[in-house]
Amino acid sequence: MTASQDKHTNAQVASKRANFFAGLATNLESLREQGLYKPERVIASRQGSAVVCDDGRELINMCANNYLGLSGDESVVQASIAATEKYGYGLSSVRFICGTQTVHKELERAIADFLGMEDCILYAAAFDANGGVFEPLFDEQDAIISDALNHASIIDGIRLCKAARYRYANNDMADLEAQLIAAADKRHRVIVTDGVFSMDGTIAKLDQICDLADKYDALVMIDECHASGFMGATGRGTHEHHNVMGRIDIITGTLGKALGGAMGGFTAARKEVINTLRQKSRPYLFSNTLAPSIAGASLSVLKRLSGSTELRDRLHANTAFFRQEIAALGFTIKPGSHPVVPVMLFDAPVAQKFAARMYELGVLVTGFFYPVVPMGQARVRVQLSAAHTTEQLKTALAAFAQAGRELGIIENK
Repeated sequence: MTASQDKHTNAQVASKRANFFAGLATNLESLREQGLYKPERVIASRQGSAVVCDDGRELINMCANNYLGLSGDESVVQASIAATEKYGYGLSSVRFICGTQTVHKELERAIADFLGMEDCILYAAAFDANGGVFEPLFDEQDAIISDALNHASIIDGIRLCKAARYRYANNDMADLEAQLIAAADKRHRVIVTDGVFSMDGTIAKLDQICDLADKYDALVMIDECHASGFMGATGRGTHEHHNVMGRIDIITGTLGKALGGAMGGFTAARKEVINTLRQKSRPYLFSNTLAPSIAGASLSVLKRLSGSTELRDRLHANTAFFRQEIAALGFTIKPGSHPVVPVMLFDAPVAQKFAARMYELGVLVTGFFYPVVPMGQARVRVQLSAAHTTEQLKTALAAFAQAGRELGIIENK
């Protein structure tokens, strides 16, 4: 190749690379013009019912998964510090090489006991737990029957598995039964559902799901990310809420929401399932061990929750109050009793404008729209916390009323 040809080839390569980045920039600008670009609010304080943002303003926080108010709780912080002092900053290893400490085994035992399961395995994130559960357990002889609104991590995990895939309409038991019948020729069938659907706050009909599983000899798996710690009489989860503890075969969940709010996920099941995952689950085998500070803090949270339902009770009182008052203002909300309260705005740009106006009024909420939720179902998703005071909720409701009237969402009264 001559010097001239070499120069021409390099110019072509540079042009193609420039086109790639220019295309990304064009797509991003299009999102901004449509009002669909998702900005990130930067917090300069601990997570809590009120936060300080990087512009120095303090806002009432209505959009964190901090259901029990433990993310910035001082006792949890101190438990994390104590675990760091004892076990160090990290392991620089995966679990099966030299990354398992006593604190990890203690936490796995505590989670299993808390959920009423036989054994448990920890992951770096709940996304990994769902991503790593299907492929080791099921193959082309089996069937996975999944709720249409299951979390993206479940969908991605199923894609990694060779099992036949069936989908049933959200919480639709007639459709679930139809899919069970359609998969009758498969060796094993597993019904997979979120315990609570995070965008709607809808609680899965686990009692009916378990009855269908018994009728058609199927397994049941639930994702409890938006339930563990506060659903059910003692906070064990959706399976306690529906009185089906002992009838669920596999539970996945997170340490990154109600149970302290850092990160980390888990799968709880019979020991045969957990041991299989320890041997074959790729996110477990090829990811660094969960930081000991998180494991220690999470262990302290579970001990606290096992001794008292105070935080759970406060959360549900706040939820009942907010749901009643936001509906009274004239907003459309998804019905239910869960601390996820979708305030329906339907139009994506309106949801973005509403969230921006709420920020100006001192309340932190986030707009959600397609593809996170179905087309035409844009909303702001309010999430209540045990840490919210009644005064904070009243202030937030006043801001909702003002923004709603200014944008023509609710009528002036």
